[in-house]
Amino acid sequence: MKIGEKIKNLRLAQDLTQEDLADRADLIKGFISMLERDLTSPSLDTLELIMNALDTTLADFFEDEEAVKVVFPKDKRVVIDNENGMITEVPIAGAQGREMDMIIVTLSPGSVTPKERSHNGEECGLVLEGTVWIVAGRESHKAEKGDAFYYEANKQHWLENRSKAEAKILWISSPPSF
Repeated sequence: MKIGEKIKNLRLAQDLTQEDLADRADLIKGFISMLERDLTSPSLDTLELIMNALDTTLADFFEDEEAVKVVFPKDKRVVIDNENGMITEVPIAGAQGREMDMIIVTLSPGSVTPKERSHNGEECGLVLEGTVWIVAGRESHKAEKGDAFYYEANKQHWLENRSKAEAKILWISSPPSF
């Protein structure tokens, strides 16, 4: 991204006009306009005045912006084929430092997910195919294709496929525990 475009984005993010920014930085509006269109370049001293006016630092302004990944293609999923009749797909592989995690679990007939100990957080999901039983503590709940489920993870919990057909579940956990 060019310097002028970056300055303009910072200015607009703070809901400032070019005149507002010019006044704050003790510059003229015409200079800000030319700068934002990359028709001129600021001196280091002038750039520092603009950064101060925008409540940021030169270091933050020039910090490499790592592109935030939004779309995770299907062909990049990590697939774990467990021997106990369960396949786990991780659609957002390598996601660290996030508030939640998502997996797609395929359970063959009669299979069970590992029993998770109680922990802080919440889990929810959507049954994409088949029927599953959600077991949380002493309670178990049947969920069929199209049904969603939600529970606090403060009890031991797991999923079971008690049917004779495969089941597929989109499962989301916060904080991440998968």
